[in-house]
Amino acid sequence: MTDVAMADLGYAALFLSLIFSLYAAGAALYAARRNRSEIFVSARNAIFVVAALTSLATGILVWALVTHQFRIEYVARQTSRAQPLLYNISALWGGQEGSLLFWAWLLAIFSAIVLIQNYRKNQELMPYVITGLGVTIAFFLALMTIASNPEESGFIIALPLNATLAASLVGNPFRVLDFVPRDGNGLNPLLQNPGMFIHPVTQYLGYVGFTIPFAFAMAALFTRRLSDVWIRTTRRWTLVSWLFLSLGLLFGMQWAYMELGWGGYWGWDPVENASLMPWLTATAYLHSVMIQEKRGMLKVWNLVLVMLTFALSLLGTFITRSGVIESVHAFGVSSLGPWFLVFLGLTLLSFLYLLFERMGDLKEENELDSLVSRESSFLLNNLILVGAAFATLWGTIFPMVNEAITNKKVTVGAPFFNQVNGPIFFALIILVGICPLIGWRRATIENLIRNFMRPFAATLVAVIVFFALGVREWYGLLSYGAATFVLVTIALEFYRGALARVRQYSENWGIAAINLISDNRRRYGGYIVHVGVILAVIGIAGSSFYQSETQANLKPGETVQLKNYTLRFDGLQIYPRENHQAITARLTVFENGTNVGILVPEKNYYPSNNPDMSQWTTEIAVRTTPLEDLYVTLAGFDEKAQTATLKVIINPLVVWLWIGFAILVGGTVVAALPDPREERALARARAKEALAHA
Repeated sequence: MTDVAMADLGYAALFLSLIFSLYAAGAALYAARRNRSEIFVSARNAIFVVAALTSLATGILVWALVTHQFRIEYVARQTSRAQPLLYNISALWGGQEGSLLFWAWLLAIFSAIVLIQNYRKNQELMPYVITGLGVTIAFFLALMTIASNPEESGFIIALPLNATLAASLVGNPFRVLDFVPRDGNGLNPLLQNPGMFIHPVTQYLGYVGFTIPFAFAMAALFTRRLSDVWIRTTRRWTLVSWLFLSLGLLFGMQWAYMELGWGGYWGWDPVENASLMPWLTATAYLHSVMIQEKRGMLKVWNLVLVMLTFALSLLGTFITRSGVIESVHAFGVSSLGPWFLVFLGLTLLSFLYLLFERMGDLKEENELDSLVSRESSFLLNNLILVGAAFATLWGTIFPMVNEAITNKKVTVGAPFFNQVNGPIFFALIILVGICPLIGWRRATIENLIRNFMRPFAATLVAVIVFFALGVREWYGLLSYGAATFVLVTIALEFYRGALARVRQYSENWGIAAINLISDNRRRYGGYIVHVGVILAVIGIAGSSFYQSETQANLKPGETVQLKNYTLRFDGLQIYPRENHQAITARLTVFENGTNVGILVPEKNYYPSNNPDMSQWTTEIAVRTTPLEDLYVTLAGFDEKAQTATLKVIINPLVVWLWIGFAILVGGTVVAALPDPREERALARARAKEALAHA
């Protein structure tokens, strides 16, 4: 098959997918309104066809990327003959058009999985779920098949017959050039990193995954089936999507830490913020739904949180693809931004209309009995998380709003976000420890004193110990004291639960702990997640408050010292690699006078067919211990003089950030595992809902 025929087939698959997704959305809605089961089956089958067609289109593009079909413009821009296979594959999501295809493909696959899972369940909801999923898939497919560049085509919408005629389509990954380049430009060198192979994938899986609970929420509003059935049905989807968002944050931070060379992992970049905001609202939702399941409260709030998470995922996509912000993570300027804003606006208006129409069906089954209760602490937790999300949102979009109004560019940097979100996150940490200590409905003074005595005493002892070890800053003492409070609280929860099993079933402590988690995976998986969060907080506090650095220009044999480390520069090496040239500095590291190893930071030069696109990147060298990272960057060099400019940083406790995220992932997996208790609760909820609508 020729490259043009391959492009035409890929484009045709996308265009047919658009038609079938629109048919699925319309037919499912018609079937629900007219009670036509055969039309519903047809709509469901259409989603399976969309999944197959988008898989075909994705497979064609991947094949074109790895076989260097440079006649296809996207392949020529994102790959090169010298580029390693791994990065030729990651080029699928490394550019704007490919990432749109990747998103649409993931959503089509997820939709097919949902339909299989609910083949004979939730029959009242599923037609509307298909409608929501079909419309969303169609939107992303439309960006690739009908969204055009008015400056090139003269039309707002173009409907080309094939990829060869689709030059004006700004989102089409199968545009064909009128010549065949000898080689491609290749990915941005900053993206040629193992972290960037997996970070976007996990991020997209999280973003796309939250379309599923949102579609069920809209279906519940349409059908007035507003009990907790839709929440319980999508619980695992929500947890898994939140897990992937968490992994997206983790791998994004690791990429920034290892690739950018500035010594940090989070700079409050607009695209970083775009990934954080839906994570915050999704976290709030995961906590809030427990109140609805337990007490029949916060029904409206839970719907709003699902909507916010989905909307913020779309907003993050808009930020990276519109070109309205400058970021190392963002794509260039394009005309896709207005399409995202229109779709986002229509989605929000539809949701709000349905929500207000159904207010009479969303009455609370119970009221808040006391401000000193687990319900109130969960609600405060929600308000803090959403407050942090909106503070981050405002800081992110303010430069855009200000420029639109005043035509002046302003920046909102890390100091603003740290000053606003720092106290918010500190209050959130305290609440993580308080919530398990307070009972449902109403807590008595006696219970509060008994439950808080040990954690408070342990915290006081920890603060004294940290002070004796030399921690004098109030922010450090507060952070480590709060972390101690939460960890002791969680440890006591595990201890009490395991002790009860030891006494009741005569199990040994190890078996008791395993069975405790197994019998209540959601609760204790959540506690494990909280442990991970607190360990990450310890790493963030240490590396943020106590980082130290120095910089020196050295000749071979000279040394630079920072605290208890001495680094001797042994010389430069310059040699070619597969698709770039590496310049390395060999350093011998001494800690307190003892040789502890070698570090080799480097700079890499990536030549390009387009000289303007040739680029330098930095690869840091790091020595990690449980107490600190010794982080070294080759900031500059002089090949003739054989000198190197080295930036040396000590990042205390940063390894605990990565360990914390690993534990968070483990806890989420535990909470998402099949749980007989949850299945029984879902069956009871379905029976209750069926009786109410009989």
